[in-house]
Amino acid sequence: MERKYQIVLYGATGFTGRLCAQYFQNNYPDLNWAIAGRNQNKLDDLKKELDLKCDIFIADSDDYEAITNFANQTKVVLSAAGPFARYSTKVVEACVESKTHYTDITGENHWVKGLIDKYHDKAALDGTRIVPSCGYDSIPSDLGVYFSVTRSNKPVKHITVYHSAKGGASGGTTETMFTMGPLPKEMRDPFLLNPPDTVSEIQRDRSSDGFSVKPIPGTDAYSGMGLMAFANTRVVRRSAALFDLNQNSYGTDFTFKELGNYPSKAAARITSFILISAFLVIATPLRYLVRPFLPKPGDGPDKETRDSGWFRGLFIAELEDGNEKRFEIYGSGDPGYKSTSKMVCESALTLAFSEDLPFGKEFGGVLTSAVGLGDPLISRLMKAGITFEELS
Repeated sequence: MERKYQIVLYGATGFTGRLCAQYFQNNYPDLNWAIAGRNQNKLDDLKKELDLKCDIFIADSDDYEAITNFANQTKVVLSAAGPFARYSTKVVEACVESKTHYTDITGENHWVKGLIDKYHDKAALDGTRIVPSCGYDSIPSDLGVYFSVTRSNKPVKHITVYHSAKGGASGGTTETMFTMGPLPKEMRDPFLLNPPDTVSEIQRDRSSDGFSVKPIPGTDAYSGMGLMAFANTRVVRRSAALFDLNQNSYGTDFTFKELGNYPSKAAARITSFILISAFLVIATPLRYLVRPFLPKPGDGPDKETRDSGWFRGLFIAELEDGNEKRFEIYGSGDPGYKSTSKMVCESALTLAFSEDLPFGKEFGGVLTSAVGLGDPLISRLMKAGITFEELS
């Protein structure tokens, strides 16, 4: 069925939403798209400020009829409206019912688990691709592992990624973290997003969330706690399981580990301690005392911080034949915002325009960037300046 729009950007007036609107405006002037949100005045101001040549939809996050109105008219909905558990559930529901592809930048695994339980089967039946977590959470980890496995050309036993980055924080991200609070034990499962009966005892034994401070082999750096490891590892494990179910296995009992990459042992220890302390605060009532001192929704890093930021992931792959290969993904620009807006916009464009998506046009479900977008997205990201490289 022909749709009026190629992409509708929901949550366009938020901090990341504005960056997405600017990305489309600067890089894809011929795109047939629209912006959507709950505040007419803010959307009008955004359109005027950026000189956008697009239509506007008004839809509160609880207004299913208004959301369905724009979902029915577009190939793809890109949601930048977080916290996603609060603002984007009905958007996904409308997309599934309208057979409209969907992507976002969430790192809220507990919310994605709910989407899988509610919508995966229908989306799979209809060939609708619901692809959350297409920003810095979790494209570098997910596509980096996919790239490492597919370019190894042999079954892979285990991959460890060591992430390093420079960037800032926004009020939206902070609000998401504080909204989540402490998660119940079942939501902390390392295989939370896996389909039923896809985890072996070997995989479970080798997939703890722990970390260690020690030298990274072949470098002068040290490993420590990974900032987004808790979210990213679940996404990568879902990818591996879905590929396995579709007879395209990463490797027998494939396992994955994510750690931080730090320039010294002291930096690894200090940063890991700070991260542990921050997560403990979020999991206790202390978060209510700390929250007023942190960025508010709509706030975010300035342009200089966004432009000077970067991210890098070093992937060390242990092949089943005993050999080792190394790969790297690198992007310039603040990872959480400048790079995230680039990644999710290119994800939406991949859904809208690519004719060779993984597993064919009829494939769908609540997917991951690796399974739902794969090589077509890697190609777009490389053209947009994010590098994927085999080191050895």
